[in-house]
Amino acid sequence: MARLSINVNKVATLRNSRGGTIPNVLEAVDVCVAAGTRGITVHPRADRRHITPEDVRAIAQTLRQRSPGVEFNIEGDPRPDLLALVEDVRPDQCTLVPVVAGDITSQAGWRPGPLTAQIPQVIERLRTRRIRVSLFVDAEADPIRWAASVGANRLELYTEPFARAFERSSGEGAEMFARYVEAATLAHSLGLGVNAGHDLDLANLVMFRTLPYLDEVSIGHAIVSRALFVGLPTVVGEYLQVLAG
Repeated sequence: MARLSINVNKVATLRNSRGGTIPNVLEAVDVCVAAGTRGITVHPRADRRHITPEDVRAIAQTLRQRSPGVEFNIEGDPRPDLLALVEDVRPDQCTLVPVVAGDITSQAGWRPGPLTAQIPQVIERLRTRRIRVSLFVDAEADPIRWAASVGANRLELYTEPFARAFERSSGEGAEMFARYVEAATLAHSLGLGVNAGHDLDLANLVMFRTLPYLDEVSIGHAIVSRALFVGLPTVVGEYLQVLAG
């Protein structure tokens, strides 16, 4: 069964829309862990529009003190302040994600080129501190081979193309899913662990959970959105049940 890592960014987005501390991000983390999740993900962006560095430090301390078996994953672009934060906090995993100015959310994975020239050095820097490094990539052979060549431990497959195909029809979803099976198989053959995330939900996860070699799924928006209507513990339980088959 793949690990469920819940992204709590949207809890912070709601809090920041009003100011103050409600809803409390640490309370959300506690509820998710109590409901059975074994992973928490955050993406502290430079504009601080949701998770802040202070949140990151508080979550790290909470997980160390109360839930040492729960993995902490920090996502982000390899800008100096984020790398300094990651090195200080020492999460279990750092997922490096390309960020384009003005993006609401991630739109594509890393592609080999000038913008990725620093990635090998960043990976070495983090791995020397015993932080697992995952690279956010499209389900294509070239970026997967590149991820292996620069020393990543894992990759996170960008799953929005699968989610959009699944929305159109289960048949299109199955055709797109076949590409992800090929991608995961290639990654595994190159010694990479396989994570996945972006627009996975209760409906499409029924198919995606069968991906070979799947280590972890990172889901946030769909979980927090449904939690508004049925409650966070209920939603976490639903996702864990789907992953368990």
